[in-house]
Amino acid sequence: MNTHETYIKRCIKIAKQGLGITRPNPMVGCIIVYKGKIIGEGFTSSYGGNHAEVNAINSVKNKELLKEATLYVTLEPCSHFGKTPPCSNLIIKHKIPKVVIGCIDDNEKVAGKGIEKLRKAGCHVITNVLEEECKAHHKRFFTFHNKKRPYIILKWAETNNGYIAPASKKEQKPVWITNTMSRQLVHKWRTQEQAILVGTNTVIKDNPSLTARDWTGENPLRVVIDREEKLSSTQAVFNKKSKTIRITKKDIDFSKNIAQQICNLLFHKNINSVIVEGGAKTLKTFIDENLWDEARVFIGSMAFRNGTKAPKFSGLLISEKKIQEDILKIYKND
Repeated sequence: MNTHETYIKRCIKIAKQGLGITRPNPMVGCIIVYKGKIIGEGFTSSYGGNHAEVNAINSVKNKELLKEATLYVTLEPCSHFGKTPPCSNLIIKHKIPKVVIGCIDDNEKVAGKGIEKLRKAGCHVITNVLEEECKAHHKRFFTFHNKKRPYIILKWAETNNGYIAPASKKEQKPVWITNTMSRQLVHKWRTQEQAILVGTNTVIKDNPSLTARDWTGENPLRVVIDREEKLSSTQAVFNKKSKTIRITKKDIDFSKNIAQQICNLLFHKNINSVIVEGGAKTLKTFIDENLWDEARVFIGSMAFRNGTKAPKFSGLLISEKKIQEDILKIYKND
């Protein structure tokens, strides 16, 4: 690994501190190097706050050093006015002579314009350092802008004999298949994604709140499919702990392409990632329309005699690990 790659690796690492707080902006990481020493670091602030480059530049105590420094960043610096001024302007203002970029921002508002502006100002720009790693890091952002839909994560837990729910139960609450550590991890995931989606039957049978109560962080926006408006406003998913969107037959046509219509609706609401938590029918809808990016599947140690079978799908297994007696498998839609 060369020097540029080492520093871009560091940018990716610090950028992850923005996971769950920058949305819908990308979680960018930036460092500033002077004569082989890191003199400034920054990652994207909460939405509406400073971008990574601004935070990194602000962290440098002696601004005179910037005139001989190199700025490393995971994503091309912006060149347009949004919630904040263009980062490329600030880099030019401080006369930073060299910028190394992980990947180009193909959002039409940027799309090489930041690089062009820097080069016109005399800055030496190097691009596409650890490009694939940076693109993977910015997967939510690129999916949203390139595919015009949120980044979609399917999630469920199944028994060791392939069921996600028992045939019947006595109470209106979940039957836990996984252990407390696995469930806490799910709550952590909820703080990292912008929205969480379930179908009508899940709300009726389990009465979930869909919050991140077992982890510190922001609750996701809750999205509930309620075609016939069967659900009561007294159910936990409509409490005041987070906002909830209810999708009914007034919003989409349930006779065709349900998942695609939901994606379109969420895209226009500026939602760049969603966890689809169930139930089986809702998960199958997204699988059948091939509208998913990741599947996170827990396999518990228990078994049901009968019940609702886990969804069938085809994906590339990218990781597998044990969480006490549970197994977590993560798949990528290839």
